[in-house]
Amino acid sequence: MLSPAAEASDLLRHFGLSGSGGLDSRSPIDGAVIGSVDECTDVEGICAAAQAAFLAWRTVPAPRRGELVRLWGEELRREKTALARLVTLECGKILAEAEGEVQEMIDICDFAVGLSRQLYGLTIVSERPDHRMMEQWHPLGPVLVISAFNFPVAVFAWNAALALVCGNSVVWKPSEKTPLVAEAVLVLLRRAAERFGGVPETLVQVAQGGREVGEALADHSRMALVSATGSTRMGRELGPRVARRFGRVLLELGGNNAMIVAPSADLKLAERGILFSAVGTAGQRCTTLRRLIVHESIADQLVARVRELFAAVNIGDPREPGVLMGPLIDEAAWTSMQAVVPDAEQVEAVAGGVYVRPALVEVEWPDHRALNETFAPILYLVRYSELDQAIAINNGVRQGLSSSIFTTDLREAERFVSGVGSDCGIANVNIGPSGAEIGGAFGGEKETGGGRESGSDSWKAYMRRQTNTVNYGNDLPLAQGISFDPAP
Repeated sequence: MLSPAAEASDLLRHFGLSGSGGLDSRSPIDGAVIGSVDECTDVEGICAAAQAAFLAWRTVPAPRRGELVRLWGEELRREKTALARLVTLECGKILAEAEGEVQEMIDICDFAVGLSRQLYGLTIVSERPDHRMMEQWHPLGPVLVISAFNFPVAVFAWNAALALVCGNSVVWKPSEKTPLVAEAVLVLLRRAAERFGGVPETLVQVAQGGREVGEALADHSRMALVSATGSTRMGRELGPRVARRFGRVLLELGGNNAMIVAPSADLKLAERGILFSAVGTAGQRCTTLRRLIVHESIADQLVARVRELFAAVNIGDPREPGVLMGPLIDEAAWTSMQAVVPDAEQVEAVAGGVYVRPALVEVEWPDHRALNETFAPILYLVRYSELDQAIAINNGVRQGLSSSIFTTDLREAERFVSGVGSDCGIANVNIGPSGAEIGGAFGGEKETGGGRESGSDSWKAYMRRQTNTVNYGNDLPLAQGISFDPAP
């Protein structure tokens, strides 16, 4: 097998990229530099170009805008394997997960194409005679997408596909840890634009760099919407910055997700859900399972089985067949894991990379470690006796992204997804908290940020709502029965 640097070099040539610049990308597989990109030095120019592209693109009919996204989806289908391999090299997730991430991009393109003919408003009954009220949705403006390393391409596509069919231009500030995949995605977008014809050259731009680039873009008045995925700390700082200039913000932040395993649960099913949710992407998903809340009657049995499953996980180079868990993104991630689980086992799978075994830690609730999210494969186990107690533990953290329950009791399942059940944006029954489909709105409550991306009616975040009242009569009655006539 080629070294990560050699394989990355081949892939960069495949996409027509030089792989040179001032910002290095290191593969977590072995820590080696696998390429570099040019950093953004002209935020003002990027924002001005985005505004000019928006003014042109908003005049294109929405179904026609959908055709550009359809062509982008075709390019993604054609290059799915190559792009997935670059994702694996740059963020360390196994190839199966990387291919699944590119498939998410393809799926959201398909969704957005259909959406381009369904940007519906409402007709509203007026209290005034001979009047009609309606709502319309119009293009919003340039959209800034700030993405994280763990899903370096899919989250961008969730935002960009919807933003484009809604009539907006897009500026993408990718994670400085995964800059190469962003450049490859931009190549595919440009191919689609060439086939489409007449697309503003700066309709989609990539601004590479670190925190200072993201802050400068988020502060700019041209950015009508800032959609940011990352840590709660990042969101806490970014939200007020955008609010100060009355910009819109869409935040998808931390998770700290839980799973309840009830006495009636199908344990074989639960075991599969636990393994993928806790170990996938080396525990570096916002939807990773971090708290396992198990009924005391089955806890001993399940603990023993989970320990067996964790011990059997094949850890190593994520390009190798049979490997289920690749490396942590960098040494800082290992330091964070070691701080809360000092005896966590580090595995020397590939020289230079940071490889660990998933850790199962039983705690008494509440435990300060389980109250805070550590972006690593750590699973805290808590025992419970009554369902309401389990739900309280599920809800007893500051984040509110994803949650699940394994049960065959209809009453337990319905209570969990009711208004007095899980307080998370996602609540699943008999599947884990990780692995969402693009058809549903993705996001969470509390310190997860409240934003929604991807499917359902998330498109409304990328448009501005306008209420219209049309008077087709000969009189001018006022609402609420107000009389405002001069005295005779």
